[in-house]
Amino acid sequence: MGDYIISTNPQRCIVCHACEIACKSEKKLPLDVTLGKIVVLGPKMVNGKPKMNSVFVPCFHCEQAWCIEACPTEAIRRREEDGLVYIVDSLCVGCKACISACPWHIPQWDREAGKAVKCDLCMDHIDAGEKPVCVSVCPTNALQFSKPAELSNNTRESFGQGLLEKQLMPAKVR
Repeated sequence: MGDYIISTNPQRCIVCHACEIACKSEKKLPLDVTLGKIVVLGPKMVNGKPKMNSVFVPCFHCEQAWCIEACPTEAIRRREEDGLVYIVDSLCVGCKACISACPWHIPQWDREAGKAVKCDLCMDHIDAGEKPVCVSVCPTNALQFSKPAELSNNTRESFGQGLLEKQLMPAKVR
């Protein structure tokens, strides 16, 4: 897995698709190509009411990236310094092997270019010390860009904080 991850806070996501639109604009993609996608789950019943959840699904930059293994021209590569998986556009011959190999169908077919494209987490932005475009445009800050260990620690810390607050709350307030 790459050094970075984008996670979604489903309580904050309003499914506005600003992340998808910004990505398309940044990468100059056709309308039918979506590198990172909002997936809506549900409905499921919560306290007797139907509730929908959403999650943003970009490329996972897998440790054992099947798209890399499937590419006959070595157009799909992994950056040494941070593990990001990307496509060298000039080497892609449009065979679609990466699209078939990925179990999540993350690489997409750009019909206009006749080549495969995939999320590279906006490597150029990361190199400039910025967040990926999808994260930076989210109007509700539902997307978080971090390293997996940071995300895990932050999640555990906020969960623990929530438990403490519940225990310290007077019984009447609960």
